[in-house]
Amino acid sequence: MSARALAWSVRAALAIPFVVALVALAGSHWSPVLDLAMTELRVRDVLGPHTPLIGLPGRIGTFPDQGSHPGPLSFYLLAPVYRLLGSTAYGLLVAAAVINVAAAWTAIWVAGRRGGGRLVLGVAAVLMVVMAWLGASVLTQPWNPYLPLVSFVVVVLSAWGVLDGDHLLLVPLVAFSTLCAQTHVPYLALCVALCVVAFGAVGWRRWRARAIERRARTSVLVAVALGAVLWLPVLVDQVRRTPGNITMLRRHFLSPPEPPVGLAVGVKTVMAHFDIVHVVSSSLRRGDNSIESLDDLAGGRWGVGAVVLLLWVAAAVVSLRLTDRRIRRLHAVVAVSTAMAFFSTARIFGKVWYYLTLWSWSIALIAVAASVWTFVAWWEAAGRRRLPVGRAAMAVLALAGVVFVRDSMMVDPPEDHLSRGLDALVDPTVDALRSGEGAATGPDGVYAVIWDDAYFFGSQGYGLINELERRGFTARAYNTFRVPVTPQRIIDPSQATAEVALVTGVNVADWRTRPGVVEVAYYEPRNAAQLAEFALLREQAIDELQRAGLADVVALVDTNLMLARLDPRLPDGVEAQLARMLVLGEETAVFIAPPGSF
Repeated sequence: MSARALAWSVRAALAIPFVVALVALAGSHWSPVLDLAMTELRVRDVLGPHTPLIGLPGRIGTFPDQGSHPGPLSFYLLAPVYRLLGSTAYGLLVAAAVINVAAAWTAIWVAGRRGGGRLVLGVAAVLMVVMAWLGASVLTQPWNPYLPLVSFVVVVLSAWGVLDGDHLLLVPLVAFSTLCAQTHVPYLALCVALCVVAFGAVGWRRWRARAIERRARTSVLVAVALGAVLWLPVLVDQVRRTPGNITMLRRHFLSPPEPPVGLAVGVKTVMAHFDIVHVVSSSLRRGDNSIESLDDLAGGRWGVGAVVLLLWVAAAVVSLRLTDRRIRRLHAVVAVSTAMAFFSTARIFGKVWYYLTLWSWSIALIAVAASVWTFVAWWEAAGRRRLPVGRAAMAVLALAGVVFVRDSMMVDPPEDHLSRGLDALVDPTVDALRSGEGAATGPDGVYAVIWDDAYFFGSQGYGLINELERRGFTARAYNTFRVPVTPQRIIDPSQATAEVALVTGVNVADWRTRPGVVEVAYYEPRNAAQLAEFALLREQAIDELQRAGLADVVALVDTNLMLARLDPRLPDGVEAQLARMLVLGEETAVFIAPPGSF
């Protein structure tokens, strides 16, 4: 098979699981909630008068004046496919898959430039293992911690290629680094470090040679120009707003609200992602329990990871004696990435959420691949028979592909339990608004969406704004939510025609007694058995919390279940009980009320 045919065959193999996942997802109606609803609002704004200049809001600063992730590039890249598919929620999932497939194909292109068929197959195998491990649910979501995951592999490979003398790879390095760093701030330090190393290598070569060849100079200029264009919206925001988002990011991370977790926690957290045994075993046994899958992604056993890390260090030392400099340069990039991973993770403050360090899995798997490459090169350099690397890589590629396809066949839309509840409420709410029930005046009204949520801190409320806007209504929020909903979607209560209130749990009964309020939609996600399970879990959790002296958390179980689950003081086992209650859901209703009712 020719090199070209091999590369395209591998690209097809990498794309097939995404196609399977999108076919599976096409059979389900999906309504985005929380962050994904905020994402769709911003993607819808692209190329309009309110084109976004910064990224999605994050845990940066203090609500309601929190900062956002650095930049809007992900919104711009999602928009074309989203629009081609009719600006549907499903189009958002397809757009995310297209970005990941494009990144995977770019990685194969980089591999083709740096070596022959063996390297193409090796990179393809690593990519497929990474993607099968992360899973179809993660890789078809446009959520900002997930969207850059495959692109980060391109960043690492491009930085390696530049170190190896391929200056053209500065262009994809800058492009994909920008996507990663703008989309989710934990990528920022990693990508900056790899770009500094790559540009530093080019500068060092120029200094030693006292000149730089024309093609290399052109690559540097194109990469710098591309970076300037891609970061221009961020700079425009900084100039136009006071304070700009760059200022808010700088203030937040230079003066964090609480002490960082420290180097010991940072090192252990990253090493837990080097537990390759965990990757293999969990990938093969993964079921359809999303909570369990996300716990798997948080990391394995840091002790096993430490052994893998030490084996990689040994391989890096051995590579210094090999004639193939590509291998030692790949080890150098892994070393820089791992060191920055330790540093970045050590600087995290608060709970170390699993999604903050997902990129560690890619670093670990590339480290393992570099170690295997070192062993193969050492073996063959000693004059022994040539190892069947290509066939082994094809076997890994095929096995990981089967795991990924199997996972893709079972994929559900993001936060499906919340989406189903929102779906059940939207159409009755739209009918009520159009017919002018309660304070509503029909399609021309201006409706302030509010929520009184005892369940999932307003996640479905953001989704309701998004779905009403999709159906042509003027849906707004009050000033408290100016950052997540965007400033142009904010309204003063005096200007609203009516309020559309999404109410959950114990709050539903209270709203039914309020004067001038009309209930227009209701949804109970639990059947009789699930209601009984919910009641039992609630009773058990409250008993455990009372024994632990956590009366304040006991109060939250009925009034703010999600916040109760996030409390770091929870006794063993209680978080799992509360997580299951969140999956089961709570009763939800929509009311139409006069402005100012909440």
